[in-house]
Amino acid sequence: MQLQLNNRDRARWETVCKAEARNDRILRLLAIYLNEMPRFITRRMVRDLARDCALPEEAAYRVLFSAAIGLDTASDPEDRRLERDYLSVGLQRLDPTDWNSDAYLETIAFPAAKVANWSFGTETYAPYEAFVFNNAVRKPDGRLIPQIGYFTERFRFPCVREDGVEWMAVKPNEISTMRAPVAAAHGNTVAFGLGLGYFAFHASEKAEVSSVTVVERDPAVIDLFRAHLLPQFPHREKITVVPADAFHYAERELPRTNADFVFTDLWHDQSDGLPLYLRMKRLESLAPHAEFQYWIEPLLLGSLRRMVFDRIRDGGEGEIRSFSEIETMISDDYLRKLAPKIQKMD
Repeated sequence: MQLQLNNRDRARWETVCKAEARNDRILRLLAIYLNEMPRFITRRMVRDLARDCALPEEAAYRVLFSAAIGLDTASDPEDRRLERDYLSVGLQRLDPTDWNSDAYLETIAFPAAKVANWSFGTETYAPYEAFVFNNAVRKPDGRLIPQIGYFTERFRFPCVREDGVEWMAVKPNEISTMRAPVAAAHGNTVAFGLGLGYFAFHASEKAEVSSVTVVERDPAVIDLFRAHLLPQFPHREKITVVPADAFHYAERELPRTNADFVFTDLWHDQSDGLPLYLRMKRLESLAPHAEFQYWIEPLLLGSLRRMVFDRIRDGGEGEIRSFSEIETMISDDYLRKLAPKIQKMD
């Protein structure tokens, strides 16, 4: 798109571009650390630095974390700003009681059970291991603040594995990112994707929810859930599990239901979620009276936002004459409307 901006609007656009460049850099650094060495920082490292430098342990952890992801805060002013603007507000020590008190975890016991290639298991965060615990927060100045947490003690959480690989777990990130859709669920609710039944559990607990229809295509996952988890649900009478492909059900069955609320959770994370998100967004028109929500939608919209930024920066067809047009194009509301129109991704 060709930019035809006055000097003031062009300066605002350049500020946004700089913010996006900073976002991209911090996200790249964090991705490398979280994927390759999340347990690098140890209790001894934190306590030694805190003692030697007379720092609170949280400050000592942030210093170690900044260095571990590659920031040179001692001599590089921009790296010091990145630590201040991102890590000082996004890196947090978490209290395990805030998560272990979740009603699902307090209610459900997980046996040593396996069906086909699916099985229950337990995963662990080591003390001071870093992990994403919530959706990133976008600030008015354009900063995208990743929410990175750690515990000071070992933290265990249940999971379901496919061929030994974790597919879904009830850990802080899943608990945090499920809160909004659970709070919004009402009436006749349809959920695409079963996992460990976390959403179905909390939705069925709500008086505003009359029924929960869960659509799951894998029979082994359904068998595990029905045999071992569903009998423990206090309001299991509200829950119906339908063995079907989510998109087939959305196309053929959803228009004939009286669904009030539809929640989609079919992906493992942001990396594989965007194509599935776009596909389901195209089917929303088949149930025009239902409210649709999606797991980690803020992250998926962030991927679309970067696509829009690239299109604006690279030029091409179309013309933009004011910064307000750009603000509209990168807003969540616009991106949600854009998503159903995207037929393929480059």
